[in-house]
Amino acid sequence: MKLFSPVLIIAFLFCFGTLYAGAGKTAFDLKGTFYGKVTDVVTKAPIRGASVYFTDVKVGTSTDAAGNFVFKNLPEGRHLIEVSHVGYTSVIEYVDISSDTKKDYALSESIVENNAVIVTGVGTSTQSKKTPFQVSVMHKEELAQSSSTNIIEALAKKPGVSTLSTGPSVSKPVIRGLSYNRVLTINDGVRQEGQQWGDEHGIEIDEASVSRVEILRGPASLIYGSDATAGVINIITNVPVENNSIKANLFSNYQTNNKSRSFNGNVAGNIKGINWNLYGSNVTAADYQNKYDGRVFNSKFNEKNFGGYAGYNGGWGYSHLLFSNFNLKTGLVEGERDSTGFFVKPVAGGGQAVATTTDFNSTSPEIPYQHIRHFKIATDNNFKLGKNRLLINVGFQHNQREEFGNVDDPAEKALYFDLKTITYTVRLNLADMNGWKTSFGINGMRQQNTNKGLEQLIPDYNLFDIGGYVYTQKTIKKVTLSGGVRYDTRNLNVKELMDGNTAKGAAFKKSFGNYSGSIGTAIQLTDQLNLKINAARGFRAPSIPELASNGSHEGTIRYEYGDVNLKSEISAQFDAGLELNTRHISFSLSGFYNNFSNFILYRKLQAAGGGDSTLNVGGADLTAFKFDQQKATLSGLEVTMDIHPHPLDWLHIENTFSYVSGRLKDPVEGAKYLPFIPAPRLITEVRGNFKKISNTVHDFYVKIEADNTFAQNKIFFAYNTETATPGYTILNAGVGADFVNKNGTELFSLNISGNNLGNVAYQNHLSRLKYAPENLATGRIGVFNMGRNFSIKLNIPFSYKISQ
Repeated sequence: MKLFSPVLIIAFLFCFGTLYAGAGKTAFDLKGTFYGKVTDVVTKAPIRGASVYFTDVKVGTSTDAAGNFVFKNLPEGRHLIEVSHVGYTSVIEYVDISSDTKKDYALSESIVENNAVIVTGVGTSTQSKKTPFQVSVMHKEELAQSSSTNIIEALAKKPGVSTLSTGPSVSKPVIRGLSYNRVLTINDGVRQEGQQWGDEHGIEIDEASVSRVEILRGPASLIYGSDATAGVINIITNVPVENNSIKANLFSNYQTNNKSRSFNGNVAGNIKGINWNLYGSNVTAADYQNKYDGRVFNSKFNEKNFGGYAGYNGGWGYSHLLFSNFNLKTGLVEGERDSTGFFVKPVAGGGQAVATTTDFNSTSPEIPYQHIRHFKIATDNNFKLGKNRLLINVGFQHNQREEFGNVDDPAEKALYFDLKTITYTVRLNLADMNGWKTSFGINGMRQQNTNKGLEQLIPDYNLFDIGGYVYTQKTIKKVTLSGGVRYDTRNLNVKELMDGNTAKGAAFKKSFGNYSGSIGTAIQLTDQLNLKINAARGFRAPSIPELASNGSHEGTIRYEYGDVNLKSEISAQFDAGLELNTRHISFSLSGFYNNFSNFILYRKLQAAGGGDSTLNVGGADLTAFKFDQQKATLSGLEVTMDIHPHPLDWLHIENTFSYVSGRLKDPVEGAKYLPFIPAPRLITEVRGNFKKISNTVHDFYVKIEADNTFAQNKIFFAYNTETATPGYTILNAGVGADFVNKNGTELFSLNISGNNLGNVAYQNHLSRLKYAPENLATGRIGVFNMGRNFSIKLNIPFSYKISQ
């Protein structure tokens, strides 16, 4: 594969978009003007700073002091618009844009948060209440009010979402009990491709750059193909600012527990359709601490990222060139301690030494550590073709993961995965025809992995897959029907797996092909009650580790063998949900049942003479396992309730409960439950929101939260795979506000939060550090999660309006 070819393709598409813009000024550019006014529905007063945004063409603006807004050079046609402002209920509807269109909007004060939102992760933009499956959205403002150590930890507050963590810097999303290659992450239209098959690999996205996150719970194979059987995390970073304006932000965050220091800056502009955004961030953190372990040696990390986009929006559509560079160095916590319970570190020449205060306070990871670099460049294009729209997205990603573990030769790379991926998406959105919204799409990727380190856990390989689908939606009065079908094929060319100059795994070629589909409905039973029902078939091709691994994995007691004969995982999932939104109560209940015919997990191997098969690696006897397939089911429910007791409309009492159960049809050595299923969880938050405290303090909030995680005793105890985890309750709190000048312009925002105020020592059931070695001084197994932590976030915005 010519590695420079994707960059040339991306450059060509971006140049084509620019040329298309030039052509758009003549034959293609059917300009539309859309203007109006946004007011308060009760007082009739104009609302300043309300956001007016067209999601499908990525064009937005905000209202002036008189509540007026105006768009010029809009594509003619039917578009979905969102009119919103903090403290008000959003208005989301379709509007027909002609050469001169005027429409005013009156917003009601927001009493309930569960308003209709635009969903961009389902092929075409629509409203969440019209999708037949469950979707959660987290905005930048909500992220700013959390004190998580990474973005995935922040998302875990949403129903049905958990994290599989390896310390504070590495977390993987878990949706309804499924993770790894079963959850797909999308970033600005590009599927994120790193090393998502491993426990110790994160998602390589800068948290500070994120504007919005959409979480699709349930099979999304119809739109995205393999690896989306559990759902999709759709992360949006680059959103154009309003026309003829320049905006910037300076952001900082300090966390007391691990002395984490974050700095981020960005500047964005939009001048006559030419728009851009540039950002950069730097994060450094020392070792975190808790009541039982003290400071956890080598949990430190440092991160340096930059990225952005540049492009043009016109009446013909838009063309954007996106890029990002993620750079993380993070320690690998081994949890080794001496007989007195002090953490130890390896030293040159052999032996160990007790970690010192200087070691704990350093932000430079010590051996063993990993260095992850992820570069991405992509072009995102949306062209007007008559009344239809053509979307083209092509991306190139270069992921490099290096692991350093030799204290005598710190530069030696024990592992070095060099992964290069081209992703592509072409989608044609047809114009509405008698209420039908239909899309045709083709997407897939081409991938190459090369081992450059001393060891090989997975072989070198080349991968190519492609899939095509049709998706349609029809609204008949208060009933919305949607569904579609898709077929995918994936081809693998796997090289020999090497141990030095000796092959320990044979080369092979494999092909996987399968179809996906879904059908569902969203029914607005009343103005306040909504019912959702969906049935979907998804599939996942086996990953390279599952097919071809041969070796011991960091932090485990297993020696794992892949199985080249594995079949694709096939899932059939049924979802149902009920949503109630009244003036003072918001309630939702959703349940799911997911049946797998070929669920992949590992089983213990037996020796020829009976008993367990073991291998000696580095002086340690490791039990041998091989990936296998079993029939399995996952089921569960999610419940949310937000109460606003009248007349205290400023008061919110919000409860979120998530539960999932995973079972094997045929028990393995007596174990009937699937491994690593998150524990049931209930989060209760009491919050006060106040729009205006004084002329200088707006949007003030104060909250207290009880995070209750129940015991998880339904475990896969076979082969000592996992152990039960007791329940725990941690208390969190937060306060914050926007500070404005006499003209109402925001000067800065300040958010202060405290997590685990009671300094509870706990272990999350999905924490890999739970299985670190025993502390001989206390008898406790593993390393515990972070203790009490306070976070202070400061954001300073700048805005400059350019006269037209």
